[in-house]
Amino acid sequence: MAYNAVEMADWQISEAAEKNMPTPDQWREKLGLQQDEVLAMGRLAKLDFLKIIDRLKDKPDGKYIEVTAITPTPLGEGKSTTACGLMEGMGKLGLNVGGALRQPSGGPTMNIKGTAAGGGNSLIIPMTEFSLGLTGDINDIMNAHNLAMVALTARMQHERNYNDEQLQRLTKMRRLDIDPTRVELGWIIDYCAQSLRNIIIGMGGRYDGFTMQSKFGIAVGSELMAILSIIKDLADMRKRFDEITVAFDKAGKPVTTGDLEVGGAMTAWMRNTINPTLMCTAEYQPCMIHAGPFANIAVGQSSIIADRVGLKLFDYHVTESGFGADIGFEKFWNVKCRNSGLKPHVSVLTSTIRALKMHGGGPKVVAGLPLAEEYKKENLGLLEKGVCNMVHHINTIRKSGINPVVCINCFHEDTDAEIAMVRKAAEDAGARCAKSTHWENGGDGAIELAEAVKEACDEETNFEFLYPIEMKLRDRVEKIAKEVYGADGVSWTPDAEAKAKMLEADPKYDDFATMMVKTHLSLSHDVTLKGVPKGWTLPIRDVLIYSGAKFLCPCAGTISLMPGTSSNPAFRRVDVDTATGKVSGLF
Repeated sequence: MAYNAVEMADWQISEAAEKNMPTPDQWREKLGLQQDEVLAMGRLAKLDFLKIIDRLKDKPDGKYIEVTAITPTPLGEGKSTTACGLMEGMGKLGLNVGGALRQPSGGPTMNIKGTAAGGGNSLIIPMTEFSLGLTGDINDIMNAHNLAMVALTARMQHERNYNDEQLQRLTKMRRLDIDPTRVELGWIIDYCAQSLRNIIIGMGGRYDGFTMQSKFGIAVGSELMAILSIIKDLADMRKRFDEITVAFDKAGKPVTTGDLEVGGAMTAWMRNTINPTLMCTAEYQPCMIHAGPFANIAVGQSSIIADRVGLKLFDYHVTESGFGADIGFEKFWNVKCRNSGLKPHVSVLTSTIRALKMHGGGPKVVAGLPLAEEYKKENLGLLEKGVCNMVHHINTIRKSGINPVVCINCFHEDTDAEIAMVRKAAEDAGARCAKSTHWENGGDGAIELAEAVKEACDEETNFEFLYPIEMKLRDRVEKIAKEVYGADGVSWTPDAEAKAKMLEADPKYDDFATMMVKTHLSLSHDVTLKGVPKGWTLPIRDVLIYSGAKFLCPCAGTISLMPGTSSNPAFRRVDVDTATGKVSGLF
């Protein structure tokens, strides 16, 4: 049944739907899983993916469906809501469908954007667990990541305090001679905390650490989250955890977690993160939660592990990529699929009339403030100017050889004329288009979308990557900037270009993926440029080295790896009923 999404908050809909949510034992029977393949954790469960994959290795994969979006407003355009609604709609068609979504970060949950659980009648349940730590994956990532920083800073202190003979005798360590001005790693916390972006550590006396500049990033942007997104198994994780570059020595050579002898302990902290957590939509379609968000500063994809399991368990498997198609889809296309070897059948481009009006020159959209009247009334002029952003993303998806389906994620204010204009623009650009009211009506409101996606799944695809793996870093960035973002070219700061040349000259980086770091609020690096900007150049200021994940991450513009907390954050409205222990206020 669909609940009254207009009058009920998301947490209230979740609470009502949870009354009939399957137990771990019921999921085991419903999904045809063995006793030891479902690892119960209270009313949730993790799936032992290795046992499931091994048992079903000869079963053909199902259809692989990716969900992305146009360039969003700061409010987001509902990719998770659309992914849930699509699963619910396909469920209404009687199809065997499931999915994989990303675990939300505490940063946006306690800030402006909310939990990324979807919304209305198209959300993931139980919402409280989903929003507040789930089965502990992000907490384990924080512990493992920060342990690497503990190992690094302690080593720097001991090397300063002892000569070579004392270092060997007292600590059984060789001198690494770490350059304090070339520390790549920082600390992480899973909140938006701008005051921690740049810090000084080690203040005090000789035994209070090594005094130097340091930094914090948000936890889901950690290289460890990137590694979790792409690994094949625990052995792959263990190997990569010895290969993370934490700093450079004074001779310019990388210092790794293996050099610090901390990779084993990091793996111990994260051993349980390797199995996806099983949850479901409000209409009880199964959905695995694995890996994390923030495709603007991270890989921003649900894990390859979860997709491999889903393609064996379901005839139709839905996965989601973060932010717009220029960010999340590009990484899904050229990084995730290259690592997994999986070829998608369909990409669903989530679009809202609200965002397209913004791209047509509508007033600024600010999270936490009321929308301007232009977004609440029919305005075909703004919409006509803004549909170019959607068309640009359709063309990007088509370059991959994947079939695009545009989902018009409808709001109450959207008119028939506006919906017709978006539909015509999408179809003229070579995409199927479907109106969907899944937020209000659940699966019943997503029938048109489900039928369009099912139809697209039956067509042939001609999937190919944007660039060959042999292409050099700067050439890849140029190609992404021109063909995905629409830039005229790329400019590099002297330091970034020197770093890029150094990386290109070292053959060990030849097969590293290119993981762009760029704002999600514009096709360009400049958040004020909406629509499809023309006549601009992409500025690259740094290249981050994720040697465990095997990513090189060019940083465009001024984007920060630590978001900030707003003046009216969501945590002000979250509370607990002390009689029942129930959490309220999540959205």
